[in-house]
Amino acid sequence: MPKPVFPAPTLSEEDGVRHLHLGTPWIQGSMRIARPNEIELEYVQRMMAWMLLLPDKAWRGGAAVQLGLGAAAITKFMLKRLRLSCVAVELNPGVILAAHRWFALPEPGARLQVLCADAGAFAADPANAGRAAVLHVDMYDEEAAAPVLESAEFYADCRRLLSEQGAMVVNLFSGPGHVRVLERNLQRICAAFDQPGDSVWQLPPNRDGNLIAIALRDAAQSPQPTRAQLLERADAVMERTGGLPARRWARLLKRLQPGR
Repeated sequence: MPKPVFPAPTLSEEDGVRHLHLGTPWIQGSMRIARPNEIELEYVQRMMAWMLLLPDKAWRGGAAVQLGLGAAAITKFMLKRLRLSCVAVELNPGVILAAHRWFALPEPGARLQVLCADAGAFAADPANAGRAAVLHVDMYDEEAAAPVLESAEFYADCRRLLSEQGAMVVNLFSGPGHVRVLERNLQRICAAFDQPGDSVWQLPPNRDGNLIAIALRDAAQSPQPTRAQLLERADAVMERTGGLPARRWARLLKRLQPGR
């Protein structure tokens, strides 16, 4: 079989920020050159809102899995700021090379695995079941029309990737032309997370149209946090993350599917 042809990564820089592209103007990831281990893009910052919902004991000392590497912002933040072991899965070898060469991703080591592999196959592999305390999913092709993987089976596999109290975070577009894709993905995420204790939350779209869905697997069936509890947790999250706007997230979070 012929080898798959992947778009070649390209760069742009503006006002001290380096951007990753895949042959189109769409930004696939960004890094402020002076602060390479912090999260630059606002929607990626929002993908850290899972910390408001997941008790510390559920993820401290666990592993973070990222499906889709991009400019490695999530991987570096989880590794450096939150001190978690990380596994990043990326199909395009050029993206992995770019992340190491241009976006300050460390070389693999005891706490970092970078796999050039198919994310769907990784999620479906029974050997990976229960591996992730936190799972981030952000996979769009160079045209950014729809998630690369979005089937009901894929989201069910993602749930199996999670530990007994784990969180999946998914970036979804909600702008014009993406409404049907958004609704389809939210329905499939809710269908995958339909066991007792599970719940699905969302942060509404930001000004660029990124909606963040957060799905919790909770075999322990812990009580879901109230709005007041979310706001209480936000201060600790802000301190832990170097000032990310967690109080704003706490006010915006909406439960789509209550825990049963």
